[in-house]
Amino acid sequence: MSPAAGPAVTLSVVVPMYNEEDALPALAARLRPALDGIGEPYEVVAVDDGSADGTARLLADLRTDWPQLRVVGLRRNYGHQAALTAGLHRAVGAYVASIDADLQDPPEKIAEMLALARRDRLDVVYGIREDRSSDSGFKRRTAGGYYWLMRRLTGPQLPAQAGDFRLLSRAAVEAVKDLPDQQQVYRLLVPWLGFPSGRVRYTREERVAGRTKYPVTKMVRLALDSITGFSAAPLRLATWLGLVSFLICLGLLAFSVTAYVSGHTVPGWTSLFVGMLFLGAVQLLCVGLLGEYIGRIYTAVQHRPTYYVGTDSNSGRTVSHGTPGLRSEHVDSR
Repeated sequence: MSPAAGPAVTLSVVVPMYNEEDALPALAARLRPALDGIGEPYEVVAVDDGSADGTARLLADLRTDWPQLRVVGLRRNYGHQAALTAGLHRAVGAYVASIDADLQDPPEKIAEMLALARRDRLDVVYGIREDRSSDSGFKRRTAGGYYWLMRRLTGPQLPAQAGDFRLLSRAAVEAVKDLPDQQQVYRLLVPWLGFPSGRVRYTREERVAGRTKYPVTKMVRLALDSITGFSAAPLRLATWLGLVSFLICLGLLAFSVTAYVSGHTVPGWTSLFVGMLFLGAVQLLCVGLLGEYIGRIYTAVQHRPTYYVGTDSNSGRTVSHGTPGLRSEHVDSR
């Protein structure tokens, strides 16, 4: 059945893609049989996040004999979470699953997620990475540290080792679409909503082809967006650092007065120099933390869309896109 059937589609599968030319054949070879085997009307919403390789061409070729495949092309590379947002906004299924194109998350588990959601009447089913031995030691340690920190900042509702491989009901998708956040981090947003949820565990596989799209710089950016978007703890940290530095200043003041009275002013140069360095470092850190939050406010008041669609293989149907709170209407039917 064509995805244009709208509400008749039971399952939508959103796949963000960026330079996945090498992984696409293997993805199609596993994803299509897994979805065909469910025996329900489905669509695959492949979001090309401004790929610079042959991803768009391969997707066009796949569409010739895979009618359930829908291709949404973004005008440039907006990032993984923005591409995921574009797919969620366009998915029409009663349930919406999201999965990456690298096949580290097994598409065969989608059927199990759907069955669990229906059986237990769940709105969210998380894919839990029970075994991450295929990842590097550095990746496992940094991921463990990320989830440890996020659970302490945002609460225990965040499932450990749950990435962007999940299933959402239509009610959960609509709730996500109504959120005004511009810098979405769905692994934190979805648990925050509080919908009834379940878990499907699996072994994380090695990337089928290509290179990771989450290098260290993007991992750090994700961590910063997660912390500043869901907790005011860094601002409180700046306050405590300011208090500690003030107490240290009082101690240095007492030391300098004592040195002046006793006539030993030169020996105090070292402590004064160290104190100045410490205060400068604390001030820069606090200004940086404030800058992160001010930057989010600046982005929010600009009201710029999170993404912009260039092409959509279902261009006959206009849907809202961009920032969830803006509801701008446009489809470029090139």
